[in-house]
Amino acid sequence: WAVLVAGALMGVGDVIAQQLVEQRGLHGHHCPRTLKMMAIGFCFVGPVVGSWYRILDRLVPGNTKVVAVKKMVLDQGGFAPCFLGCFLAVTGAVNGLSVQDNWSKIQQDYMDALMTNYCIWPPVQIANFYFVPLQHRLAVVQCVAIIWNCYLSWKANRM
Repeated sequence: WAVLVAGALMGVGDVIAQQLVEQRGLHGHHCPRTLKMMAIGFCFVGPVVGSWYRILDRLVPGNTKVVAVKKMVLDQGGFAPCFLGCFLAVTGAVNGLSVQDNWSKIQQDYMDALMTNYCIWPPVQIANFYFVPLQHRLAVVQCVAIIWNCYLSWKANRM
């Protein structure tokens, strides 16, 4: 279920990116791009993030405030930087970039995306780890992530 939600919300984020940020209009909407972003959500984001939350819950069990902060530090200090780099690499590959062009795009976009990540996700994750049961964390994150996915779609598909 979480994988389906992740894929659908990646698609929603891309539609918002194309329509509101890039202002493509309905006739200029690039449907293959939306389908690619949905596929990345189904095949990469959902499974990876969902698995990470299960691992993190085993590494740092509990739901106290201290535990929530520890989980956020592990999530944002370890997982987020790796995940973001992989996300950009996967998106570049799905978009047909050569290895060299993909590496150049990652170098161009990574630090800006990571700094934007740090403006959004630490408070969201503390609340998520403290208040939300494990089975609902991915869904909560993906709901918040509609805006994040919009940003990532715009960033990853800007050539």
